[in-house]
Amino acid sequence: MTTAPWICRTCLSRFVRPLARSNARFQSTRSSKETIPAGLLARARNIAIEHKQLTEKLANGFDARAAKKIGEYSPIVEALKAWEKANESVGELTSLIHDPETDAELRELAAEDLSATRATLADASQSLTTSLVPVHPFAHLPCLIEIRPGAGGSEAAIFAGDLLRMYQAFCNRKGLRTMLLKYENINGGQEAGIPLSEAILEVGTENAYGMFRCEAGVHRVQRVPVTESKGRTHTSAASVLVLPSIEENTLGEEDVDDPESDYYIDPKEVKTEVMRARGAGGQHVNTTESAVRLTHIPTNIVVSIQDSRSQPKNKEKAWRLLRSRVAQLRREKREEELAAMKRSVVGVAKMGRGDKVRTYNWGQQRVTDHRSGTTVHDLNDVMDGGQTLEKVMESVRNWLMERDVEALLAEESSSKT
Repeated sequence: MTTAPWICRTCLSRFVRPLARSNARFQSTRSSKETIPAGLLARARNIAIEHKQLTEKLANGFDARAAKKIGEYSPIVEALKAWEKANESVGELTSLIHDPETDAELRELAAEDLSATRATLADASQSLTTSLVPVHPFAHLPCLIEIRPGAGGSEAAIFAGDLLRMYQAFCNRKGLRTMLLKYENINGGQEAGIPLSEAILEVGTENAYGMFRCEAGVHRVQRVPVTESKGRTHTSAASVLVLPSIEENTLGEEDVDDPESDYYIDPKEVKTEVMRARGAGGQHVNTTESAVRLTHIPTNIVVSIQDSRSQPKNKEKAWRLLRSRVAQLRREKREEELAAMKRSVVGVAKMGRGDKVRTYNWGQQRVTDHRSGTTVHDLNDVMDGGQTLEKVMESVRNWLMERDVEALLAEESSSKT
């Protein structure tokens, strides 16, 4: 009785490649994680063709727009190559296993390799799908974090201050540049130690918007207030709004002057008012008209800044904040228009400002994010801006990515009908 010769895995891979054949009959055995919808795969291949054409164009002479497009398309092209390689390997191994003429030992080696190769294909499928999701247009920008108390009276104002300190501590730990653009307590002044009425924290580091946009929404707190004499737990809330920080010196003239740009504001549509600053602050507050209020008439957005003794500095801050709010409003309007089409397919409503996104429970030392479903039991580390807060934020960013993928699939599905 003769025995089959031993074959190393390297030789196996060389032997398998010529045996590649159509793997359509094995598609039914693949898990959903290994497959990609045909529409998305077609989109990726069209992008790869355009990437090749742009690369050839760039070889004949530099073109800034072509270079930018190549940079945007490169991750998709690389992800597509990885997926095609893994997909081909799964097809070759599956064909070898199902071929009745395959040697028994060769079939066993192929079966051993198939499991790992399928895992690689699943990872490649996920990477390709996520690479096709458009990057948020504001993701690369710095951001503004606006915090205001909601329902709950003075306890809500105290909790709003806690959230401000939480984000400041998180930024300090991560080495992110911050500036407190506005701080106003419930008395209308800027003194610390008094419950917060409104705060605007600028995170000046690039990509901050992509990092913090997961924090937008209503944050709920459940705890016994300091003023509660009977030890009853109260529920209060504070709202967090995350905006892109738009500095005119970081925008091109075409962004500021182009009426089609999100950042464009017609000065004729802005009402400017100057007034004396209010609150505690000495003689300057009562005699100098340094406070600035801007009203964008079409949207009725109002911005008031009185932080600096200099009227020009306050006006510069006010214009920056106004551009950010108008740009965000325009972005949200487009998202709402798309959501009307996507909601029926995706089944998930858009998370807006009025939605409760997270609960902080002091009695249970628990923090629960209601979007990602993540619960942690180290509330002190969360409020200190520690690793636990970062874990919660990362879970929400992953949740947002999943919603973006579902929306992309919905868009592909609706385009076929």
